[in-house]
Amino acid sequence: MFTALRFLWNATRGYRLKPWRSPYLRWRVETYSGQHADALTARSILHFAWARRGELLSFLAWTHDLEREAHKRA
Repeated sequence: MFTALRFLWNATRGYRLKPWRSPYLRWRVETYSGQHADALTARSILHFAWARRGELLSFLAWTHDLEREAHKRA
């Protein structure tokens, strides 16, 4: 859970009160889903996140593992 919150905190810098307006978050959703970033709304981003929640959590777990390995080697 902490990893997901940390990712959202970093991905929505400057747009924390309205994260669906974050250019980075829009770009990530666009590259993953193929939906055009200009057409994304708060509802479509939330729908995307809910529909793909398992895949997104798996991705966050993978990035957490990579960070942990990087800190072990440093």
